[in-house]
Amino acid sequence: MPQAKATKKPAKPVKKAVVKDLPKQTGLKLSVYNTSGRSTETITLPKEIFGVDINKTLMLQAVRVYLANQRRGTVKTKSRGEVNISTRKIYRQKGTGRARHGAASAPIFVGGGVALGPRQRDYSMKLTQKAKQKALFSAFSSKVKDGEIKLVAGLSKLEPKTKNMAGLLEKLQLNAKKQRLLVVTPKASKDFEGVVKASRNIEGVNIVPSNLLNTYEVLRARQILLMKEAIDVLKETFIK
Repeated sequence: MPQAKATKKPAKPVKKAVVKDLPKQTGLKLSVYNTSGRSTETITLPKEIFGVDINKTLMLQAVRVYLANQRRGTVKTKSRGEVNISTRKIYRQKGTGRARHGAASAPIFVGGGVALGPRQRDYSMKLTQKAKQKALFSAFSSKVKDGEIKLVAGLSKLEPKTKNMAGLLEKLQLNAKKQRLLVVTPKASKDFEGVVKASRNIEGVNIVPSNLLNTYEVLRARQILLMKEAIDVLKETFIK
C-alpha cells in the first residue's frame, strides 16, 4: 500500500506594521513635532503672517517679478555690421547669371551676421517692499489653509547626517522626492549648519533661511517643514 503524503500547513501571513496617518491640520493651531516624529505641543501661528486674506493676483505678480529678476539678459549675437568679415561686393552685379549679392556678411552666408538675433537687455522688474510682504503672507496663508505646513522643534540638535534627516522625514510622512519639500530655518548661522548638511543631499529638499524667503519658494514647495525657532525670526523680519 502506498503511504499517503503528509500535507503541509499553509504558512500564516506576516502582519505588516501599519503607520497611522498624521492628522491634517488646517487651522492656525498646529502641532509641534520633535526629532522622533512625536507631537510635543500645540502652538498658534501669528495671524498677521499665516492668517491673512489670500491675494492670488498679488502672488502671481510677485512670482513673475522674481523669475524675471533671475534672467541675466547677457545673450547677444552679431549682426551683419558687427561680424569680422570683408564688406566688399563678392562679385559683380550683372552678367554672371547668378543672384544679386552684396557683402559676404549677409545672414544667408556662412560666417555672416545673424538676422533678428537676441540682443543684450535688462529683464529686471520691481515690486514694492510692502507688496512683496503681502504676497509672502498670502502664500503662507494658502499653505496653512491647505494643511501643507508642519512644525518641528529641536532640529538644530540633529546630527548632521543624511540618514538622520531622511528618517525624520519618513516619520513625518514627508516624501521630498515627490512633493518638493521646503525646509525653513532661522537666520543662517553656525547653529543650524547641521540641518543644512543633513538635508542638502536629499533629492527634492530646498533649505532657505526665514529672513530670505520669497513667494516663489513658498508656492513652489508642496510641503513646508518650518522650524519652531523660525517663527520668531519671521515676526522680527516682516512685522515691525
